[in-house]
Amino acid sequence: MIQAFGLTSNPRKDLPPAVDDVSFEACAGHVTALLGAPGSGRTTVLRLMLELQRGRGFTYFRGRPLHRIAHPSREVGVLLGDVPGHPARTVRGHLRMLCAAAGVPVRRADEVLETVGLVSLRDERLGTLSWGMDRRLGLACALLADPHTLVLDDPTADLSAREARWLHGMLRAHAAQGGTVLLTLSDPKEAARNADRVVTLERGRIVADQDVTEFARTRLRPRVAVRSPHAPRLAALLAKEARSARRSVEVVRESGNRLSVYGSTCADIGETAFRHGILVHQLADEVGDMGPGAGASTSEEPDAADAPGRSRAQRGDDATETDKTAPRPVIGQPETAPHGAAVPDRVQETAAAAALSAPADSAADADPAPRPHTADTRSLALPPRSAADPDPDPAPTPPTAHPRSLALTPLPPPISVRSAPSPLRPLRYELRRATGIGTGFLTAAAVLVVSAVTAVLLARIGHTPQARLLAAWPRELPLPPAALGAGLLGALAFGDEFRHPALAADRGTVPRRLGLLTAKLLVAAVTALTLAFLTVGCDAEVLYLVYGRELTRVPADWPSLSASWMGLLVGCAWAGVLAAGIFRSTTAGLAAVLAVPVVVVPLVQKVWAGSSVRTAAGFPLRLRETLWLQWPFGGERYLSVLARVLVQPVGGALTLSLTALLCAYLLTTLRSKAR
Repeated sequence: MIQAFGLTSNPRKDLPPAVDDVSFEACAGHVTALLGAPGSGRTTVLRLMLELQRGRGFTYFRGRPLHRIAHPSREVGVLLGDVPGHPARTVRGHLRMLCAAAGVPVRRADEVLETVGLVSLRDERLGTLSWGMDRRLGLACALLADPHTLVLDDPTADLSAREARWLHGMLRAHAAQGGTVLLTLSDPKEAARNADRVVTLERGRIVADQDVTEFARTRLRPRVAVRSPHAPRLAALLAKEARSARRSVEVVRESGNRLSVYGSTCADIGETAFRHGILVHQLADEVGDMGPGAGASTSEEPDAADAPGRSRAQRGDDATETDKTAPRPVIGQPETAPHGAAVPDRVQETAAAAALSAPADSAADADPAPRPHTADTRSLALPPRSAADPDPDPAPTPPTAHPRSLALTPLPPPISVRSAPSPLRPLRYELRRATGIGTGFLTAAAVLVVSAVTAVLLARIGHTPQARLLAAWPRELPLPPAALGAGLLGALAFGDEFRHPALAADRGTVPRRLGLLTAKLLVAAVTALTLAFLTVGCDAEVLYLVYGRELTRVPADWPSLSASWMGLLVGCAWAGVLAAGIFRSTTAGLAAVLAVPVVVVPLVQKVWAGSSVRTAAGFPLRLRETLWLQWPFGGERYLSVLARVLVQPVGGALTLSLTALLCAYLLTTLRSKAR
């Protein structure tokens, strides 16, 4: 269950806090709706609960705050806004990446895809999904780690009636298995139909915390819906009789031949119509704010907004207001109209829901372990009923089916994961993140092309040393194209995630883990080394094809030049990774790479002016004399090469910059953990 105590957002400038002292509970086995108009503070409450926004108060998820849970995604599944992810990533690739981040088996991605009905769209890009399919993918991401609690922010906004019913059915199935569901809604009738408990917010404060039956009785205004070809005459007669009997009855003319009568009953209106010989086509109790067209059947044809080819930017364009609301009548008494059938009682429906969810609630509260999944609890579904089918018989609902359940796909089976984190999990995640989109491959291809063209132009101009020619490094540029490409790929390793958070969908941002940083540095280093080898190889091959073998000779001091070249690219890639992780921006990561030769190198040259050669000369001999060691396999030569690389201006500047960036990253990590 969820327990929120005193949630209060930080006050804004000259304005009261958006949320002020909000406390409530969401029990296991129930669907709890946080109801409020836009601007009432619903989203702020969720962000405070999930520790995404600073404020006062605290929230317990089954007795523990979120920052005390080792694996939050396995306890809380979250859907806030659009599904976070790169638009070019495929649906299946995105879920497989999240599997590696959460430490769950990769087959889990296929299981949840089948559950939410996205198997046929698993190879589609995220940017091409319609709004309805995006909601399904968001629910799949929330269910991926088999969480006990689901927290969703207005999940049915802009959805068609059919998609909204499907989503509410999935949430009902999750609650029926003992899970906790908390969602925000803005439509009172939607909350009355689908929730077990409704918490009403107004201006950041709770004005009501009620069971759905009490909510429907007190917070919603009941009325009688009447349809008659003689509506004006019937309205006048009802108003006249109310004045004669001194009763408070309000008659409202709706569109067409429809009346909404407040303060009366079906029996009184029917008797009045019978006495005066007025034909009545409909006579039914409704919730007062359901609006015109209540009870109208919705088409079962596929909605245009749910077509796979529709993009997110086009979602909702073809949806009508009737599709968005799709109201259904909530009946207080099983009255029958001349051309209508009996409708189940709302009170009986809610009582059946409470009877079904009570055992799951008590079991979940008594045992803090994850909820059990059995074959019996997965069959809580009714067969689909088309819009043309007659209303069901008002007999009591059997205990094996929830009265509000729809034809649902069973939830995915439970998973078994190790509690201890695996050291390979961040590496698997980073590999799937880097290879799941074509940005890295396109960047590497562009770098190779630019480097080859630059090498040919430098050879044509002349006066370029052999080493710089193979690296395509003009003297006028601070860095060669390959180093800039390596820095850009390193900056994308973190910066791209902050634009499209994917690693921690439950927390809304990428956490600062040293294991994740190590995986990113390792992948960035391998990528930089591969780029360094390919750049030199492509430049040499192009120079050989254009100018012959003369310009492709291997320099005599190739070991030290190779070490310097690889160290430069690896250092640029690491600088991009660390700077993007600190400043949460790809631009900042690339700026840090450019700052090394432009700003840091001149400073290092001033400090080390004239001392580099004397520092490196005789270094292996002095080191061997100091440590009384004999280096095997000529190890002093490698140390000498490393020393020469480090004492070069660019090498020393890179080393200094990487040290500063690493210290800053560790400092921000410790500060975030302390908070």
